[in-house]
Amino acid sequence: GYASLRRDMRSRIVEAYEDLAKPAPAFDQAETVSAKITSMFEAGEFDVCTVIYNKFVSALTQEVTPLQLIPFKADEPVETEGEDSSVGGSAYEFEPDEEEILAALLPRNLSVQVFRAMIESFASEQASRMTAMDNATRNAGDMIESLTLTYNRTRQAAITSELIEIISGAEAL
Repeated sequence: GYASLRRDMRSRIVEAYEDLAKPAPAFDQAETVSAKITSMFEAGEFDVCTVIYNKFVSALTQEVTPLQLIPFKADEPVETEGEDSSVGGSAYEFEPDEEEILAALLPRNLSVQVFRAMIESFASEQASRMTAMDNATRNAGDMIESLTLTYNRTRQAAITSELIEIISGAEAL
């Protein structure tokens, strides 16, 4: 994908991480990427960061999934029956204050989300490779059976023609 993007959007590529998840994704790699994203966001170089990755569904299925990283987009809370949503107060007190907690957790959350995308994409790639190798093995087996059948028929035809020649020669005597 990088070669295609480089050809079409060379001026928009900020940085490329090749072989990032080789041999397998590691959290420190995700932290490197998230640190770059954070520094660019704080510098005002972009407004929204969305990562698009392959979500692993099964060995045969992967879904292309967009995930907004910045600004942080929390899922909508689910209201349970009988819960009064008009209550404004919190049942918890935070120490240190909420801003300090968020300042520590949001960068960590960004790293976790990048790592999640890396893991999902890695699992999808391995599943695709496994499926491709299974298909190649099956096709090779079918080809071996077909070639063995052709070889045996050709060999049988050669043996039959030799027998006919021997019998014809014996009858001529």
